Amino acid sequence: MNEAESFSKERTLLNEIVMKYADLSIKRFYSLDSQVYREGALPEKVKQLLGLVTSFVLRCDDCVKYHVLHCRQKGVTDEEFVEALAIGLVVGGSITIPHLRRALRMWDEMKS
Repeated sequence: MNEAESFSKERTLLNEIVMKYADLSIKRFYSLDSQVYREGALPEKVKQLLGLVTSFVLRCDDCVKYHVLHCRQKGVTDEEFVEALAIGLVVGGSITIPHLRRALRMWDEMKS
């Protein structure tokens, strides 16, 4: 099982556990999170790239993985993906390099 498959499987399991205990506020937050990435004035692909860069700068590996998966599903090209990460690198600085490495490893694995 590659990193993307492993991440997706664990995320699904953990979300099931969260929803088992979730109150209204948690459910509302989850709903808002999914709604904000829907097609609107900005295409879903652009929204996923924005989520990727934001997560990258905040150095959240789980969030980066989530957005790497969705960028791939939305048809982001290699060039678009790398340009978005370059913006994150400039904004986030050298401390984001480990996240850059992991994001590109996962992207590369998904292409194989």
